[in-house]
Amino acid sequence: MAKNRPQKQLYKTAGRNRKDVWYKLDLSATVYPTLQRRDFSSVYRLSVKLKEPVDPALLQQALDLTLPRFPTYKVAIRKGLFWRYLEPNTRPGPFVQEDIKNPCMPMHFKSNNRYLIRVYYYDSRISLEAHHCLGDGTGGMCLLQTLTSVYLGLLGHKITPSGFVLKLDEEPDPEELEDAYMRYATAKVRPPRPSEKTYRIRGTKEPFYTLNIIDGVMSVSEVMQVARHYGATITEYLNAVLLYALLQKQTGEFHLKYRPVRIAMPVNLRRFFPSKTLRNFITMVYPSIDPRLGEYSFEEIVTQVHNFMRYYINEKFLCGDITTNAATKHNFLIRVVPLFLKDLVVRTFYTRVQDKNSSAGLTNMGALNVPADMKPYIDRFDIYMGQPFSSRTNCAIISFEDILTVNFASSIVESDVERHFFRRLVQDGIHVKIESNRSYQI
Repeated sequence: MAKNRPQKQLYKTAGRNRKDVWYKLDLSATVYPTLQRRDFSSVYRLSVKLKEPVDPALLQQALDLTLPRFPTYKVAIRKGLFWRYLEPNTRPGPFVQEDIKNPCMPMHFKSNNRYLIRVYYYDSRISLEAHHCLGDGTGGMCLLQTLTSVYLGLLGHKITPSGFVLKLDEEPDPEELEDAYMRYATAKVRPPRPSEKTYRIRGTKEPFYTLNIIDGVMSVSEVMQVARHYGATITEYLNAVLLYALLQKQTGEFHLKYRPVRIAMPVNLRRFFPSKTLRNFITMVYPSIDPRLGEYSFEEIVTQVHNFMRYYINEKFLCGDITTNAATKHNFLIRVVPLFLKDLVVRTFYTRVQDKNSSAGLTNMGALNVPADMKPYIDRFDIYMGQPFSSRTNCAIISFEDILTVNFASSIVESDVERHFFRRLVQDGIHVKIESNRSYQI
């Protein structure tokens, strides 16, 4: 904890949103700006669907009241000689906008008055889009739920802050602003990363600024019952369904040789290492199936995923993973290399190695809690991982009360993986309602 004291003193001395405050990018955030392209940004979206239509004027007022409570989101990104950093943004905005057909569009650093968040509304839905260099889904959900509670308060509904809903009149806890990776990178060994190339989805790339969305809405209790039938959790079961869908897709294509199918799945490290940080604090695990070993039944896939999760998702392995990632920040030679050379190396490594380590992405925010007096006004939540870096599909899962949504986002025309995924759920007796921003036959 001693490492956090200078940051605490700096924050208290400087005050909220002062120009003499600046924030280093956290360990994960250093990568996301490097991957920025004209047609790609690391942007995710969180949405809440209310039970009444949204008043955009009140929503703007709520945003203006809420954002100063989140100093690491009310920022602009700047470029130094060796590293990028975040500084407070005092420009007007961000301004609430009517929603668009293709979410998670590239977020250029100098547009939108340099803000790295967007807030949209449509009918009864409020959506927050954030650049991943600000924080992960947990931090974004804190901002979205707090914004929603302030909006409901302006409508005359009394909401008691708790959980993801923060108090506006409180100074941010210094721990909310920390790079928690550096506090917990304490392992004495650095586990290696998966390096073998995986199966990549073949598809017709969509035109620029096109993101295909397919949502599956279902009952939590139905999914849980089926997962228990297989002796798995909901996360394990849905990972197995996605691996099954990817295997079906690969089997249906002509290949000179098969490759492993592997999912990149973020793990929320706050479950294992106590931290209140609203910045990035996740790491990746990679459940996989190798069809070269033989044909797998669905039951075998579930069993393999279940055993993988039990073996790898624990404090010891995750600490080693954090330490491997943090090694670059501790390396003196890397620290003194100019930023443009760092960008070149990281971008090349990610394009040629890291991005080829997985066939698809899947994230599960789990069951969301909201303050009890906020529940009557909320219908459901949605989450989107955003536009993939390369031609593939990403899957995101979130649940509220008895509503579970599986949200696919892809930049290719074909929806074979999504079709295999939802058909498997239906075969297991799960009722699925399909929604999309396109016309599809699932």
